[in-house]
Amino acid sequence: MAMNLRLTDEDTEALRAYAAEHDMSMQQAALEGIRQLVHGDRRARFIRHILDEDRELLHRLAQ
Repeated sequence: MAMNLRLTDEDTEALRAYAAEHDMSMQQAALEGIRQLVHGDRRARFIRHILDEDRELLHRLAQ
C-alpha cells in the first residue's frame, strides 16, 4: 500500500542523517522506525500482562 509521509524539514534532515549513518535508504529507515515502534508497543503490553498476571510468582522468585 502506498503512503505519503509529510515531514518537517527538521525531521527530514534527521531521517536523512540516520539513513546515511546506517547505510540505508530513507524509506528503509522510516520503515525500521515504524516497525520498532509497533513491535516495541506489543512487547511492552505483553510484559505488562505477564507482570500483572504473575506478580505473586515473580515476587516469590525474587526472594
